Amino acid sequence: MSFAVVVAPLHLFVCSLIRSKDLADRLAQSLSSDRYVLTPFHQTSPFLSFVEQSKHEIDCLILESAPDLAETVEHLHKALALLPAIVLIPEGAVANPEQPIIYHEAEVQLELSPSAQIAGQIEPAIANFLKLAATCHLPTFPDHEAQTNLSMQQQRLSEKLKERLGYLGIYYKRDPQLFLRHLSAADKQEFLIELKQDYRAIVLNYFSTEGINQQIDALVTKAFFADLSVSQVLEIHMELMDIFAKQLKLEGRNEDILLDYRLTLIDVVAHLCEMYRRSIPREA
Repeated sequence: MSFAVVVAPLHLFVCSLIRSKDLADRLAQSLSSDRYVLTPFHQTSPFLSFVEQSKHEIDCLILESAPDLAETVEHLHKALALLPAIVLIPEGAVANPEQPIIYHEAEVQLELSPSAQIAGQIEPAIANFLKLAATCHLPTFPDHEAQTNLSMQQQRLSEKLKERLGYLGIYYKRDPQLFLRHLSAADKQEFLIELKQDYRAIVLNYFSTEGINQQIDALVTKAFFADLSVSQVLEIHMELMDIFAKQLKLEGRNEDILLDYRLTLIDVVAHLCEMYRRSIPREA
């Protein structure tokens, strides 16, 4: 079955899985403004098919708590469908400190009280997702592919918010607690190992892969939300070039070829600098 997604640039595209007709009607009423485009589902199978096919266009999921929700979420994980999400749970459940994470660490859990404002939680859910650390645990395999998908989704949502608010809106949605300098020693090490692996992949594929811009965007988004400095990117580049130079020397090959990868560094740094530049509040 084929699905087509047509969304105006400034709309937020919301997809829901709601079994209860009354709740589905309430959600439709809540999202009736021109700001949102809602695609509702009552059954799991068509919902999963739609999300898997349209995950790069969806801005937020709204999931009703149900006995089979864990199984639904497992399918989302396997499909690498990591998206901002609101999970609607029974009244009183959020107050329970042992209420488990259902989908991922950035989800918004909302009690189904009569006064609950579902629409008002969409942008907080997106903001939480944009802050989701690259070092967080994601229950999906393979882990590296999941992290790359997460970074790409964050980049896409950042671009959409840029259209609505400019980079200023994105900048203030960063969480300083997730900046590299504020991470624990273990999380900092894990983040840098991941970032170095991502940068190495970009260098190796820079002159041969058509999708290299997406890889650079994903890396730059990760660096931006970690408040990584340009000098740290330069250190990563020089460390990698030193490793390559030693390998070439052992193989008796000329290391001058490494000079070509200055273009890779310039490309990545230019992307990162532009993101930082446009995030600075403009003077009135």
